[in-house]
Amino acid sequence: MSETPPSNQANLSDWFRLMKPGVLALLQVTAMCAILIHDLIIWNAANRTGFDIMATLETMGVVFVGGYLTAGGAHTFNNVFDRDIDPQMKRTENRAIARGAITPIGGLVWALILSVSGTLWLIHFANEVAAFWAAFSILFYVFIYTLWLKRTSVQNIVIGGIAGATPPLVGWAAAMGDSLSIANPFDLGSVLPWLMFVLIFLWTPPHFWALALYRSQQYKDAGIPMMPWVKGAQRTMIEMRVYALLLIGIAAMPWLNPSEVGELAAYVYTLIALVLGIWYNQTVISIDLYEPRDEDGRIPSAAHSFFISLGYLALMYISMVFVLISPELTVLCLVLVMIRIVTGQSKQTVA
Repeated sequence: MSETPPSNQANLSDWFRLMKPGVLALLQVTAMCAILIHDLIIWNAANRTGFDIMATLETMGVVFVGGYLTAGGAHTFNNVFDRDIDPQMKRTENRAIARGAITPIGGLVWALILSVSGTLWLIHFANEVAAFWAAFSILFYVFIYTLWLKRTSVQNIVIGGIAGATPPLVGWAAAMGDSLSIANPFDLGSVLPWLMFVLIFLWTPPHFWALALYRSQQYKDAGIPMMPWVKGAQRTMIEMRVYALLLIGIAAMPWLNPSEVGELAAYVYTLIALVLGIWYNQTVISIDLYEPRDEDGRIPSAAHSFFISLGYLALMYISMVFVLISPELTVLCLVLVMIRIVTGQSKQTVA
């Protein structure tokens, strides 16, 4: 009697990976930073007195658990509904449902458990508005992106990016506590969480298309209308550069309401956002569509831009946290980093 191949035997790791933990990690960074930014703004408004670190950590813990469950549920639904196309792509062929280790029914039940428990968790421990945006993200990701746009529109990643841009809204809403009303979940008491939302929304297309540039044929074979094979690599590059330029414009974010973050903090963050935006923009401009592929079939410069984009997004959020803690210390750190970069480049030139 033949044994079932190891690849078709589900383990705890397979159930966990249905949630796409790598993606979840970056999403949680944006949500955690949104909470810190909210509470630091309150702290600064109170002349830097009365910062309740335990309350902030409690809110972060609540949102981390709720966000991990709800986003994990959305991603699990994605695994279930994409089980017909995942086996056709190298990047996704080893997913547990795609290879038959977990049944679609099992995946669906797991997705429902994660989604419902995460939403109820946020309702009970945070507030209804935070739960609303988490639930909105699930529904948008599953029904608008996975079941509709992903298979029908070349703008799938652009519009679908709305789902991935909601974690700052969840974090900010949770930090606001009971002062929010579910009657108008769009009113978060500030423009900043929406600017954080826009940052992720604008970041998503150039981030993902950098990956799609060298996996274009796989998407074509799977019937997914991704920009590089539908409109061509050159058109994709043009749109990526437009989005990268718009991200540089995000440097003006604090100036839409400078009284909220303070003028010095606004100045410093504008400088940092400009530097980070130019840094990431350069990686997009430097993508060479005609360079030789590496041993994994990747365009090295496109892969470099993809990985830099992850650091760029995280740094954009983390930088604002540090600016609100101490603009002066942040400037000093920035100067030291720039000196080290210049010194390192000089040593390489001499060598």
